[in-house]
Amino acid sequence: MSETAEQDGTAYAPARGERLPWERVPARIREAVEAHLGSPVAAAATQPGGFSPGAAVRLRLEDGRRAFAKAVGPELNPDSPDIYRSEARIAAALPASAPAPRLLASFDLDGWVALLFEDVEGHEPADPWEPGELDRVLDALAGLAESLTPSPVDAPTIGERMGGEFRGWRRLVAARDAGEDDLAGLDPWARDHLDELAARESLWAEAAAGDTLAHCDVRGDNILLTPDRVVFVDWPWAALAAPWADLLLMLPSVAMQGGPAPAPVFDSHPVARGADPGSVTTVLTAMAGFLVRQSRQPAPPGLSTVRAFQAAQGVHALRWLRERW
Repeated sequence: MSETAEQDGTAYAPARGERLPWERVPARIREAVEAHLGSPVAAAATQPGGFSPGAAVRLRLEDGRRAFAKAVGPELNPDSPDIYRSEARIAAALPASAPAPRLLASFDLDGWVALLFEDVEGHEPADPWEPGELDRVLDALAGLAESLTPSPVDAPTIGERMGGEFRGWRRLVAARDAGEDDLAGLDPWARDHLDELAARESLWAEAAAGDTLAHCDVRGDNILLTPDRVVFVDWPWAALAAPWADLLLMLPSVAMQGGPAPAPVFDSHPVARGADPGSVTTVLTAMAGFLVRQSRQPAPPGLSTVRAFQAAQGVHALRWLRERW
């Protein structure tokens, strides 16, 4: 499938970036991984899902064991090493009962960061979504929220974690008022309601507050399905939030990838029971603003495909927001 496409008449973009082959990871990192594992690497299979420009590989060792490794350096993207450092802290603190891969080790050498996990014998959900697999994931999200409430990990609040990002509408207002963005191509409804959207967005952190440890980046490419488990991978953005936060943040990507519209799924899901409707709309406002505004920016270094992915999700988030407004 091409980098951007139309699926059933709606916006679509694959969750695929530019991965670094294992053999191009600095030797000092590869040697540290092998030393920790106690066996040389016989084969390294790159895993294409996700957007990090670093390496993401399933390793087969000469002694037959397996592991999963990811590594990135500032040459590829200046922000990615700190993201991996955050993931290392969260992954090390997750309880063994969490449906997440076990962190085996982390390495921080000369600016490069590598994480070593147990290998999970599973596969990403189908793209487009297959109804049975989506049902499994939605059920697992309910279990995830229940098992991580209250949070077993010392983590920032979602407002602290995402506060610098969820300012999309306010940044568009500022750019408009400064004459830096004429809002060309912006959805007409969003353009007409931009000041209202910016005002509501400013309230999102309080609306999303809670004591659940939320993953905050659940998408199909961050999920592995095994015969009997749903495993959530890539936890660098984990934060304290309302129990429905992960579901809300995930559903625009589900709709983009051929799944159902967000509204009926959210409204019928166990984690949304008792959720304040106004708070839900406020957080959705902030998420939609993030996706819409980010999609109008130049691509970050090493992440050439992420803007198309954000733009496609933004179409579905904005459609859902208009329904609730």
